[in-house]
Amino acid sequence: MFRCGIAYPRCRWILPLLLLFAIIFDIIAIAAQSGWVEDENAKTHYASMWKQCRGRNDQWDCKSLMEFPWAQAVAALMIIGLIILLIAFIVSFVALCAGLNIALLPLIGGLLILAVIVQIIALIIYPVKFNELIYEGYYDYTWAYGFGWGATILMLGCGILFCCLPRYEDELSGLSKTKYIYTTA
Repeated sequence: MFRCGIAYPRCRWILPLLLLFAIIFDIIAIAAQSGWVEDENAKTHYASMWKQCRGRNDQWDCKSLMEFPWAQAVAALMIIGLIILLIAFIVSFVALCAGLNIALLPLIGGLLILAVIVQIIALIIYPVKFNELIYEGYYDYTWAYGFGWGATILMLGCGILFCCLPRYEDELSGLSKTKYIYTTA
């Protein structure tokens, strides 16, 4: 006999784990020294959230982007989003792994939605303002910028789940029987 169902008690460990992945993705995006923007084939120009470099053949002239107010705003918003994410991770670990505190779940969801809003603003400001700064050629937004979006998407999904989980208190605590979606005879 084959049965397929949802084991809600596993969500108690999976959601904090997903938030940990979002933290790792955010740290990679924020700490990357290159990889936010590159010109075609990364031959003459690349940039991170912190600096941009131009040059050829290992002769690079790097300048800080932090002299521009928009870059300072992007950095501040990304760091604020990471701090909110860290707080949500700690609270989710306490609420789900060190016992079951259903009352904290909507708070965690709200924190995550706030972090998503903050980071989406940062991730939209960066390409708009960077394109105004450079004007020339074709540029790709690459791996580190993608990690920023990856972290934001993970936070959005987890935020939605945390807002929905209070309706499944009995399932999370293991008091109700597993409801099978599919069974074979």
